[in-house]
Amino acid sequence: MTEVLGQLRWQDGLDIGIISFLVYRLLQMLRGSRAMQMIIGLTVIMLAYFSSRALGLFTLNWILDNFLGSIILVIIVIFQSDIRRALTQVGTAPLFGAERMVQRREDIIEEITEAVRSLAAKRIGALIVLEREVGLNEYMEIGTRLDARVSRELLESVFLPGSPIHDGALVVQKRRVTAVRCLLPLSANPHLRTTMGTRHRAAIGVTEETDAVAIVVSEQQGTISLVVGGKVSERIDATRLRAVLQGLVAL
Repeated sequence: MTEVLGQLRWQDGLDIGIISFLVYRLLQMLRGSRAMQMIIGLTVIMLAYFSSRALGLFTLNWILDNFLGSIILVIIVIFQSDIRRALTQVGTAPLFGAERMVQRREDIIEEITEAVRSLAAKRIGALIVLEREVGLNEYMEIGTRLDARVSRELLESVFLPGSPIHDGALVVQKRRVTAVRCLLPLSANPHLRTTMGTRHRAAIGVTEETDAVAIVVSEQQGTISLVVGGKVSERIDATRLRAVLQGLVAL
């Protein structure tokens, strides 16, 4: 062990440090995104490949061997949007990811609840999406980026009919309002009521594809709906909304 350490150059230490930092930053960018889930899936496939070889499962090993033979192409195809997003973040993200003051979870939920209650009373339509484990970055690319504290005043002002950013969804991510005017995928569920509007279908769509929580305010009826896992809970009051968010959202 002493002999090995004695052979190390200062350049080797620098090399190891740079690689470790790059891997750390890569994991930070992928954490909570669907790309991380895909990486876990690929890891499972790799484990199955080595297990099939060790156990003599020749057919399974042949299939996995052919699949892994083009793994670089597979990775590029699967992660093309994440690779593009990561490269664009390199020049904009802080180098060492400095910590900043963040709001308490309870305060954020209270601000959202009060804003939604006020919007419903005024019959102003709104769509707020709260990120959980699965990242929402891909839905924010078309929207307008923000980095703002979650407040009742901000949420209400975004959805005012005269606001240029009132269309689309507002995204709360890592205890911050990170984007507005976001375009979400509409649900293709054929069993939805025909009376459901675009906001409800978008809320259902994004919660079908991710584990996010969506809050919809109907401007026609002045009601509040909560959408989780593609399931809609309609006509809930502020007290119920607050309680459910406390149980669902870690922020």
